[in-house]
Amino acid sequence: MPADPPLDIRIRPATLEDREFLHRIAPRLLVGYASWRDQERMLKTVDGFLQGDLEAPADRGMMVIAERADGTRLGVAGVAHNVNFTGERQAYLGELAVIEEAEGMGVGRLLVEAVERWARDNGHNLLVLDTGAANERARAFYEHLGYREESVRLAKQLGSASGS
Repeated sequence: MPADPPLDIRIRPATLEDREFLHRIAPRLLVGYASWRDQERMLKTVDGFLQGDLEAPADRGMMVIAERADGTRLGVAGVAHNVNFTGERQAYLGELAVIEEAEGMGVGRLLVEAVERWARDNGHNLLVLDTGAANERARAFYEHLGYREESVRLAKQLGSASGS
């Protein structure tokens, strides 16, 4: 169970001044994802997600930063309006990452609470997310916060495609 967060941690909206921090924390979003995926491509993609969400209009979603009173950034979370394939409105937690040194300090919980508050305030009664199947720490963290698995994606490497 995460510890109570230190009192000097605050959650604030992300700004363009957070761009470099987002580049640095992007690799944390790859923990637990399939090793057969091209890691360079994955990193470029998740960094693009972070940068895109940072620049997204406010009516699409929200990105928040956890930081100490001295301005040291500890983590990030991003949430957006989303629609399930059934047509049901939901919020989607696209990113949640904390720096390694902040793991177990309650920073992730504070970020999730901010995202859940945004989701409720924006009329959503469901918040969904994806995480790496092998990221056991994240899966246990989310389960502790009341999240349950809804679906499981399976993949099989087939080798190189003919004609490639």
